[in-house]
Amino acid sequence: QVHLVESGGGFVQAGGSLSLSCAASGRTVSTYAMGWFRQAPGKDREFVAAIAKNGRNPYYAGSVKGRFTISRDNANNTIDLQMNSLKPEDTAVYYCTAGGYCHSEYEKYDYWGQGTQVTVSS
Repeated sequence: QVHLVESGGGFVQAGGSLSLSCAASGRTVSTYAMGWFRQAPGKDREFVAAIAKNGRNPYYAGSVKGRFTISRDNANNTIDLQMNSLKPEDTAVYYCTAGGYCHSEYEKYDYWGQGTQVTVSS
């Protein structure tokens, strides 16, 4: 079991930046691939980024590639998402997730945080 808690969401103007953090407790996060998803009102949960257990080969949704950076610190059990050049369409609740392997389908992940709201104004 692993418990995930996101932080760092908020309100920002278009073009700005936010950094999200996910703190894990319970089983050490180094045993899981980690990901970020988001869900806007009325829309399905959408893949954002994922990173392997060893921190190598992060990959991103096309809509955020080049703007967002996922990273992890296994020693401190944290996973971060640096978001730059934010757009209004990035507005959503952002969720941290843990699973056995990196994947873009949310059904493949086992544990989820409660989410943190990100709002980008135009």
